[in-house]
Amino acid sequence: MVAANRYPTESLKLWKKAKELREQYYINYAQAHDKGGLRWSGSAWALDAIPTAFGDDVYPLTGEPYAAAISHDRKFAKECMEAAESVGFARDLCSYMRIYWGAMHLNKYLLGGEYPKPDFVFQTQICCSHSKWYQHVAKVEKVPEFYLDVGVGPHKDLTEDRLSYVTSQLHEGIEFVEKATGRKCDDEKLIRAVKNEMRSTSLWAEICTLNKAVPAPLDEKTMYSLYVLATLHKSSQWCADFYEELRDEVKDRVARGIAAVPNERCRVISDTQPPWAFLKIFRYLEQYGAVSVGSLYTFGLEGIWETKPDSSWGPRTVPWEKGIEIRDRDTALKLYADWNLSKPQWQHFYDPRLKTEMMKTIVKEWQVDGVMLHLNRGCEGLSLGIMENRLGLANAGIPVMTYEGNMGDEREFDEVRTQARVDAFMEQLGLRKLAA
Repeated sequence: MVAANRYPTESLKLWKKAKELREQYYINYAQAHDKGGLRWSGSAWALDAIPTAFGDDVYPLTGEPYAAAISHDRKFAKECMEAAESVGFARDLCSYMRIYWGAMHLNKYLLGGEYPKPDFVFQTQICCSHSKWYQHVAKVEKVPEFYLDVGVGPHKDLTEDRLSYVTSQLHEGIEFVEKATGRKCDDEKLIRAVKNEMRSTSLWAEICTLNKAVPAPLDEKTMYSLYVLATLHKSSQWCADFYEELRDEVKDRVARGIAAVPNERCRVISDTQPPWAFLKIFRYLEQYGAVSVGSLYTFGLEGIWETKPDSSWGPRTVPWEKGIEIRDRDTALKLYADWNLSKPQWQHFYDPRLKTEMMKTIVKEWQVDGVMLHLNRGCEGLSLGIMENRLGLANAGIPVMTYEGNMGDEREFDEVRTQARVDAFMEQLGLRKLAA
């Protein structure tokens, strides 16, 4: 007997465009010098509106999504990590960092050809690996480097002094890029970039709130290919404009009752980066009629949120919608610093209880039945306090399962064992596999 679908489904109309934008991003970086442009490298959390202010021909290569893209190619990823290990780096370091370093030492680029050397490094420091990652890049490639410290405590405790500390570093960052490139900062482009980043990150949060609907219009495996655009270049015009289009399409899916998983009967969330080489684990969930509607990672890596007047979690309101105009550099940088310091995924670096409370909010508002925690050996930062999170969720009566793995190093993921743990978790939730 074939299990009947409960809801209509259809492909995302913007799927092809999302893939094309991502591919063009990597092409633009590789070909920047051929067109007289500049290249810079840093993390997905780098405050990239600063370099963007120096021209529309300044292209970034953000390390984490680049390494994640490589990790889909298990053979190349393994080659990269072995190259990093052969240089002397330990296997228990961040797997993204090892993949990036390995590709650099191999002089191989994801899209083929030689690795395109950046003109400078512009990096934000919050994760334990961030500055050391790009210190090695700058040393090997012999390029100037700048590091911006944003470790000033959780946003709820932000003071004027702490905000000024980060804002002053943004001013220093502009001076650094001017010296490194010989160009002058264009304040009009800076303000545009800051506004675009605010648009991108607020819109992504709004898109994620639409997944509160039943059935969920998006599943997390699909969302990975959509949130990644903000990790590439969130201050760009193309990113902000795409998310506006995507928001409208997902709204339409909700209005028409279009489901990501047509047999949805159970909703879960995950946590931290997934094992990129084994994303089929999310398709395995569908055999039970289970859909992963997202995670704090998917929602908050680049989405910017706030608590609304009705106490619900929603996209942070952009300044100009509150009557705050951005007309000069000082205002732009201060608002930009505050905006980024409220990033959800930065909060739990200071106290795991902050993450637990955010996850409990998601469970409640997204009508989640259970939580799948990835004990991710590949990322020390986002796995920080994860067992405290497990205890906090369990104490709140929320069903939780854990599985071990590594976001980038497929040598540390046991597919059969993980499927067995999923089977046991689904049984705990009272579910059996649906008839094929």
